[in-house]
Amino acid sequence: MINEENFLDELLLEAEEKEEQQTEAFYDLLLLQIKKMNQQIASNFIEAEKECKIINNWALSKNSLLAEKIRFLELKLQAFIIERKEKTIDLANGTLKFHKKQDKVEITDLDLFLKHARPQLLNIIPEQIKPDMTKIRSFIKTRPVPPGIKVTEGKEEFTYKLKGEKEDGGEKETGIGIEQTAELRAAI
Repeated sequence: MINEENFLDELLLEAEEKEEQQTEAFYDLLLLQIKKMNQQIASNFIEAEKECKIINNWALSKNSLLAEKIRFLELKLQAFIIERKEKTIDLANGTLKFHKKQDKVEITDLDLFLKHARPQLLNIIPEQIKPDMTKIRSFIKTRPVPPGIKVTEGKEEFTYKLKGEKEDGGEKETGIGIEQTAELRAAI
């Protein structure tokens, strides 16, 4: 009778182990499916980039020809207004103007300029004050939150790691927020 109970216990233990192995295998297959889908997403992006590059090269070749034609026509319009000796010519499809551009001013030696500059040539900007987020975080750990600061508590997040996803052979961590986890639980 004792052998029979041990035999039944062994059979029951063996059945439980097989069930646990099947359960782990099922969830491992889910990870494998996620890995394959992530690889497909990456492949889709790579293919889309190749197609975009082909389209951009086509557009560049077409547009470079058009840009050359536009430049030629612009030179004809410039010659026309110079020939007429007018500053402005109003046409049905646009206006031609011939005017001098504003002078370009560049400061080559700032220190020298500042030594001799008059106040009306300077624009004084008051010192800028910006909050230091690192110091604020350490401050509110031990003291009350100062007025004008809102602290939002971090939420729980479910994450998982897939091996061999990144180009450098490392692991890629992915996850969903607590709200999405609740939605998944409700769907199940």
